[in-house]
Amino acid sequence: MAETIVQTAASVSMDISGPVAAESSAASERLLADFVSDERSPAGVKDYEHTAPNDLAEPGGSPEDEGPEGIDASLALFDQSKIRRVYNESTKTWWFSVVDIVQVLTEQPDFQAARNYWKVLKNRLAAEGSEAVTKCNQLKMAAADGKQRLTDAATPETLLRLVQSVPSPKAEPFKVWLAKVGHERMQELADPALALDRARDLWQKHGRSEKWIQQRMTGQETRNKLTDYWMDHEIEEGEEYAILTNLIHEEWSGVSVKAHKGLKGLRTQNLRDHMTEAELIFTALAELSTRQVAESVEATGMPENKEAAKTGGQIARNARLDLERRTGTKVVSGENALKPRKRDQR
Repeated sequence: MAETIVQTAASVSMDISGPVAAESSAASERLLADFVSDERSPAGVKDYEHTAPNDLAEPGGSPEDEGPEGIDASLALFDQSKIRRVYNESTKTWWFSVVDIVQVLTEQPDFQAARNYWKVLKNRLAAEGSEAVTKCNQLKMAAADGKQRLTDAATPETLLRLVQSVPSPKAEPFKVWLAKVGHERMQELADPALALDRARDLWQKHGRSEKWIQQRMTGQETRNKLTDYWMDHEIEEGEEYAILTNLIHEEWSGVSVKAHKGLKGLRTQNLRDHMTEAELIFTALAELSTRQVAESVEATGMPENKEAAKTGGQIARNARLDLERRTGTKVVSGENALKPRKRDQR
């Protein structure tokens, strides 16, 4: 399949003309050849954990991978229990779900019981004038039904104070774990390769092949370069990134991000983490082409970058259609690189 894609990219006719078309065609062939080469290693990829939340976001909505099952930057593990968390890029701080931590410390199998425990504890601490309670913020995190719901969250510093109020034999091990989580993040900021190593290890544990992991990480590198360009050319991170991302995706695949997720039976999972090898390749091709087209005309602001997004997506679409004609097989499908597991009950 991958070898056929390389041949297709080399022969496909482009919708654009002149030097840009020639450059994009050559770049497309190089990119796809890199994908099928077992010698390729992802270099210069940014911190995986904190670029992913903008990955394939829907316009006017939340990031696409709000709470993916399996590979999830917004989940941490303590004593085999999942702790939801949100990373604040501006303050470089993790915010953890307080009720998740209370559930672990009180060893409550029932999530609702843990919520009730926290409610009573919060009221008592508030009555005592505890600063720990006032420093908790309500942040949106993925709930058991997959929807984003507000939940009390706290920084590690605040959590260390709250832990003192919960009698539990796990209190001390939790403090050590909390310090370790912060230390790992500091290590990754100093050496982003560590984040890649951890992401690779996690993907392996969830059944991804080495070739799939290689393609996923190389695709993330391509994505990072595109968002870097947007950042430097008057595109606002968040909704405008989401609009352009969805536009590129619709142009190359023929379906929106939301519809593509629906084909695979995904809800809050990260679409790219469930793409096939071919889907990953065409996504990267569309984003690489978009950046090169944008650079060739120095696209600035939304109108000009929308045009570049459409053109970049069309380049990948032409390659996809040519491949489908040759193989008789659809690229965009309901196939999953890894079937999503049933969400743990909270």
